[in-house]
Amino acid sequence: MSNLENKLFDKVKQNSNISPNDIQKVADSVKQANFSDEKTVRDLVKRLAKLADKPISKEKEDKIVEAITKNNMPMDMQTLNKMFKK
Repeated sequence: MSNLENKLFDKVKQNSNISPNDIQKVADSVKQANFSDEKTVRDLVKRLAKLADKPISKEKEDKIVEAITKNNMPMDMQTLNKMFKK
């Protein structure tokens, strides 16, 4: 792992208490995922919320799932932050 990757993982762990191993497991599990399938996406959103120990409302979960399954997910950090803070 590069120094930049190590710093990134350290920052994620510091901010969310998610270990690099947990991140790798999630990444491996979604490599072949069908992101147009609502059940797959909903399960992933719930898994990530639980992993981050961050409760997620049904309304927010629905918005995230809809954005992903309809391939309408914003790619800039400012818009993503607004979406997740609502």
